[in-house]
Amino acid sequence: RLMINSKIFFKGLFSIKRFDSPGIALGASFIAIGALLKNIGFTIQESVFSSFLIYALPGSLVLAESMIISASLVNIFLAVWLVNTRLYPMTVSLMPLVIAKNQPRWKYYLSCHFVAVSSWLIIKSNYKSVEKKYRIDFWIGIGTATWLIAIFSTILGYFLANFINRDMMIALAIINPIYFTCTMIGAMKSFQLVVSIILGATLGPLFYLISPDWCILIGGFIAGTIAFVIGERNVS
Repeated sequence: RLMINSKIFFKGLFSIKRFDSPGIALGASFIAIGALLKNIGFTIQESVFSSFLIYALPGSLVLAESMIISASLVNIFLAVWLVNTRLYPMTVSLMPLVIAKNQPRWKYYLSCHFVAVSSWLIIKSNYKSVEKKYRIDFWIGIGTATWLIAIFSTILGYFLANFINRDMMIALAIINPIYFTCTMIGAMKSFQLVVSIILGATLGPLFYLISPDWCILIGGFIAGTIAFVIGERNVS
């Protein structure tokens, strides 16, 4: 199947309308991104292009912060690239669910751009409703929907920038992470996941007292490693 199955694609595209969809949280965060980019001097074209290419929220924030401190192009590229490596575990967990032998590779290369917390949450919750050989088309539909929301919300935020103050911008930016956290808590159906979330929430603030810049990374790494070891021992 060289072409995308339109029926399955639109099923994925319209899955963003579900009650439990992260679409609103995603849009709110990118409204903040659009306003932030305008405030630091981006044109509307540059703002749209950044969301078009970077897509994920943390990468866009790193881009904006790097521009504020006048970092070099190489440093900006490396910073955005490094912050987006957090999507690698999501990709590893996602690909076995959507890979099918009858599908061309270009679909998988294309769909890699759509890996983000919001789209990952949707596919993980709905992939069983689609036959495996069509799941990549379903995933492309989901990714297209969330990607378009990010782009149009950036445009909206750019033009609303004069009406959004600093506190409102911060509030909008953290809605998506809060949504993701709440979703993860709601999905705590295994002891391994419970351990990772509770330890991560505990160790992060503790390591903040030692290293504010690295506390989230260190706390998350240790919490995830402990949860992984526990899970492996339970399996064996």
